[in-house]
Amino acid sequence: MRYISTRGTAPVLTFEQAMLTGLARDGGLYLPEDIPTLTTAQIAAMAGKSYEDVAFEVMRPFIGDTFTDAQFRDLIARAYAGFGHAARAPLVQVDSNHYLLELFHGPTLAFKDFAMQLIGQMFQAALTRSGDRVTIVGATSGDTGSAAIEAFRGLKAVYVIILYPHGRVSEVQRRQMTTPVESNVHALAVDGDFEDCQALVKDMFNDFAFRDDVRLAGVNSINWGRVLAQVVYYFTAAVSLGAPHRPVSFTVPTGNFGDVFAGFIAKQMGLPIVDLVVATNRNDILHRTLLTGAYTKEGVTPTISPSMDIQVSSNFERALFYAYGQDGAAVAGQMEDLKSGGFTISQGAYEMLTATFKSGRASEEDTSAAIKAYNARHGELLCPHTAVGAHVAEKHLGTVPMITLATAHPAKFPDAVKAASGIAAPLPARMADLYDRPERVTRVSGDLAAVQNVIKERITA
Repeated sequence: MRYISTRGTAPVLTFEQAMLTGLARDGGLYLPEDIPTLTTAQIAAMAGKSYEDVAFEVMRPFIGDTFTDAQFRDLIARAYAGFGHAARAPLVQVDSNHYLLELFHGPTLAFKDFAMQLIGQMFQAALTRSGDRVTIVGATSGDTGSAAIEAFRGLKAVYVIILYPHGRVSEVQRRQMTTPVESNVHALAVDGDFEDCQALVKDMFNDFAFRDDVRLAGVNSINWGRVLAQVVYYFTAAVSLGAPHRPVSFTVPTGNFGDVFAGFIAKQMGLPIVDLVVATNRNDILHRTLLTGAYTKEGVTPTISPSMDIQVSSNFERALFYAYGQDGAAVAGQMEDLKSGGFTISQGAYEMLTATFKSGRASEEDTSAAIKAYNARHGELLCPHTAVGAHVAEKHLGTVPMITLATAHPAKFPDAVKAASGIAAPLPARMADLYDRPERVTRVSGDLAAVQNVIKERITA
């Protein structure tokens, strides 16, 4: 399996190289040269299998000879052993044709655990084999950072530096990043918003001297391994509702487009998905783009669903790559235009995107109303992001079963959930002392050189 950049000029890599590299040297994102497909019989055979067995079947064609079958099965087993539900990603029916896919039973109570726990295992195995050590730098709007720190804490082959926007994540998200005591993980509170954090990470990857000096690696959703691991739960959910003999649809609350793009990959692999619905909050650049064909930044407004407060959706570049017929030069041109504020998608590419993705948005009032309504009607307490998804999904219900991705546990956003429902969602017992643990964090300006200096200090201390 060979991996190519969305911008067409970076070296072609193996799975292991693409995983450890993250962002391509031409600024693009890595994708498999060809997407493997599964037969109807192969998909049907997943029925009744464990999450781990399905994960092996779905991901094995993508990893080449990076790991043997036995090694890969062991890594998968280790990754999901700490999840709090035997099904890993259980489905809950909330209406006659509407289901919630609970993705919050991992160690940090968010869907990012599905990818990050496996990435942590794969990184450690590959780096132990080579004797190398890398520095992972990531930006987070809340959940990615805590999932990365949890996955890599204490591992000898990796330093982890997470940048998050100061004052723009929930207290639970912040404490999950700032309370681990292991010396190989560090949280940096950046003066700015998530876009500033994400830009800093990309600037570091494009500073090749710094990148090579600290052996920079990335685990944001720019990393193909992250997207690949998320493809799995589309299969487990769909098969549990009758796929491949019964089609399904998905609604995905998303800001960075990675989670819904994983659904796109599942569909290309042969899963019978009718609709992939992109659900946004008031920072609705993805919804506006799918309505108009113009991707135009308008600034970020803080919301009660902070993990979606994003205007530059990194993984949308991967979707553009396929919309433009895998024309790297066309994608590179659009990304250059984005530096000036935005771009207009060509008619043909726009028609491909709108044939593949539907969309909707939820206001703050819509989000709070959904939290209140789902608790009252169904006894389901939703996090704000899941509430965004549920609100949008209801506009797209039909004869095909709709699965809304429940991306985080409501306890991660206690203030918003209590304000909407009157209920304080408790943390699981294993995290009950989170508010009592001492925090360890460094506040930094948004200056690239200053952040790079802090990173160098942390990895040489």
